[in-house]
Amino acid sequence: MAAKLKVFTWSDGFHAFTVATTSRTKALEAWGSKQDLFATGLASQLSGGPDYEAAMVSPGEVIERGLAIDVGKIDKAKSAKPPGQSKTRAARIEKLKTALADLDERHQAVRTDFEEQQAALSQARQEAEATYEADRKSLAADLKKARA
Repeated sequence: MAAKLKVFTWSDGFHAFTVATTSRTKALEAWGSKQDLFATGLASQLSGGPDYEAAMVSPGEVIERGLAIDVGKIDKAKSAKPPGQSKTRAARIEKLKTALADLDERHQAVRTDFEEQQAALSQARQEAEATYEADRKSLAADLKKARA
């Protein structure tokens, strides 16, 4: 089940920035904020109004409404993220997933090699034990004959 969308807003005094998303963390990320605007009281959750409606139409996109400049104008905000950040992040995630898969594959190859070496050593040990037992039995029989 998908998480329920909530609408969050904050203002710089000139504009109100509103976004519909699933969490405060994602709202801060959408706004490009490095500080917790909720903790400082600058940001809050909305429950209705024109900003709420505009944000619900375009979830995940920041909606900007003029307060002191372009008063009342509601529009999609210019991205707070540097261009290509989401593509860069996706590429980095994909690169890390590939590296992790490669590491797992190399580890499995090393484990397989150790298991093969262990099997070969086990076989050599069994052969050495069998040779020892046969030689010991033969020498014990020769000793018994020599004493008799």
